[in-house]
Amino acid sequence: MSRIRVSKTASKIEETNSKDWPVVVYIWIIGLAVVSYVLARVALDGYPHSYHWLSALAGGVAGIPLGWLWYRWRGDVF
Repeated sequence: MSRIRVSKTASKIEETNSKDWPVVVYIWIIGLAVVSYVLARVALDGYPHSYHWLSALAGGVAGIPLGWLWYRWRGDVF
């Protein structure tokens, strides 16, 4: 018999080292970016186009903490 002991399997190590964000955070980022872009297109129609993109960026950045709050409160979507 072999005296070699396996402490952890490869799949278990990959599971514990996973640092991916939950899907719900990405949904909030994309959703708020699109909504804020569309609202800025309507509200800031006479202003330069860069304002619309800046509002989409601000919406995406605001989606990060909101997505994490949702994840802590309700869990992931899948």
